[in-house]
Amino acid sequence: MFPSTSPDAGREPWADDDPSSGPSGPARGYPPAPRAGTGAEEGEPQERKGPRRLRKGGPSRRPDDAPDEAPEDEVPPVEFRRPLALTVAGFAALLGVGLVLGAQTAGPGHRLPFAAVIFGVQLLYVLAWTMAMRPPALLVVALVSAGTAVIADVAAVRADVAGLAPLGYAAVAGLVLGVLGQLVRRVDRVRVTDSLGGTLLIVVGVVAFASLIVLSRIPKGTQAITVCLTAAGVALLVARLTDAVAPWPRLAPQVPRGATGVVAGAMLGTLTSAVLGSYLVGFTPTSAALVGVVTAATAVLADLAVGYAEAGRLMAGEPPTMWAARHMQGPLGGFALAAPAAYAMCVLFL
Repeated sequence: MFPSTSPDAGREPWADDDPSSGPSGPARGYPPAPRAGTGAEEGEPQERKGPRRLRKGGPSRRPDDAPDEAPEDEVPPVEFRRPLALTVAGFAALLGVGLVLGAQTAGPGHRLPFAAVIFGVQLLYVLAWTMAMRPPALLVVALVSAGTAVIADVAAVRADVAGLAPLGYAAVAGLVLGVLGQLVRRVDRVRVTDSLGGTLLIVVGVVAFASLIVLSRIPKGTQAITVCLTAAGVALLVARLTDAVAPWPRLAPQVPRGATGVVAGAMLGTLTSAVLGSYLVGFTPTSAALVGVVTAATAVLADLAVGYAEAGRLMAGEPPTMWAARHMQGPLGGFALAAPAAYAMCVLFL
C-alpha cells in the first residue's frame, strides 16, 4: 500500500537553502549563477553559437559577423597625349582662320564665296559627327544632313529678308526625313528612339553654320563674325595647347582634359575680342568683350562636352570609331554652337 502523504511532507521548505548542504540547486526566484569557465565573470565575450553560413568564394561565417565590403573596380585614367592635343589645336586654328577669312569675302550681292566655305565646313561636320555617333542608317542620315545643309545655305543666300525662319524650316524637314529614313529598315527601326538625339545634333549643327551667312547680311554682321569667331578660335586653340603643356586639374579620369585649359581659353578668347573691338568700326572694347566672352565660353564648353560624350560611349562598350572623326568632332561642335550664339549677341546687343 502507498502512504497517504508524500515522503517530503513534514520537511521544512528552507532546508534546501542551507548553505551547508552544498550547491544542490538554485534559489527560487533568482536566475542561475553563471557556470565556471565561461568567462562571464572575467568580462570575456561569450562564445557565439548558431550555424555557420558559407560565404560565396570564401570561408564560412556566422550571421552576426560583419559583412565584408566588396572592393570597387577602379577605371584607369585615360593617358594625356601631347601630340594629339597639338594636332587638335592646329585644326581648330585652321578652322577659325578659314571661317574668318571667308566672312571677309562676303558683300552685298557676293554671298556665294562665303556660302561655299560654309558648305565645306558643313560637310566636315557631317562626316565627323556621323562617323563618331554612328546612328542607324548612317548613310541615310549623312545624305539627309548634306541635303539639309544645301537647302539651308540657299535659303540663307536667297531669302528676301535676312532671318532664321527659313533655316528653322530646313532643320525640321531634315530631322523628319532623317527619322523616316531610319524607320524604313526594320533593323534600324529598333534603335530609332535612341538615335533621335544624335540625328538632331547632326541636322541642327549643319543648319547652325548657315546662320553665319544670315549674319553676314545684316549691319555689323561681318565685323561681328570676325570678333566672335576669332574669340572662339583663340579659346579652342589655347585650351588644347594648355592641355598639351599643363593638363591639370583633371576634370574626369576618362576625359583627357584639364580645367586650366578651359578657363584660360575662355579668358584669352575674351581678351582677344576686346583688342579687336578697339580697331573695328562699330565696336568698342566693352561691346566686343561682351560678345566675345559668350562665344568663347560656348565654344570651349561644347568642345569639352564632346569629350565627355565620347568617354561615355567608350565606357558603354561601343567600339571606337575613326580616329580623325573623333578628334575633329570637338572643334567642329564648338564653332557650330558659337555661330548661333554670335548671331544672337549681334541682334540683341549691337
